[in-house]
Amino acid sequence: MSAKNVDNHNRFRNITVGFRVSPEENEAINAAVKLSGLPKQEYCYRRCLERDIVVQGNPRVYKALRDQLAAVLTELQRIENAGGVTDELRELIEQITVTLYGMKGEQNE
Repeated sequence: MSAKNVDNHNRFRNITVGFRVSPEENEAINAAVKLSGLPKQEYCYRRCLERDIVVQGNPRVYKALRDQLAAVLTELQRIENAGGVTDELRELIEQITVTLYGMKGEQNE
C-alpha cells in the first residue's frame, strides 16, 4: 500500500484530477513547472486555484532558466533569419522575465 498523500493542512489527498493537453501545451506546462521549481502537481493545482507561485531560487531553477534562455536565443536567431515571433515564444519570454525579476528582488532584500 502506498503512503498517504497529505497536504500542509493535514488534509488527505485522495482524489485524482486529470486532463488532456496537446504536445505544445505539454511543453509549455513542463517549461513553466521547471521555471517554478515546484513539483508538477503543486504547480498545476496552485495555478488552477489562482494561488501565487513563489519561485525559490535553487540550482534546478537556475539550470531551467539557463536552458530556457538558450532555447529563446536559438529561436530568436531563427526568427532573425526567417520568420516572426510566435505567441508561445512571447509567453515564455514573459515568464522568464517575471521569474528573473522576482529572483532579483529576492536577492536585494
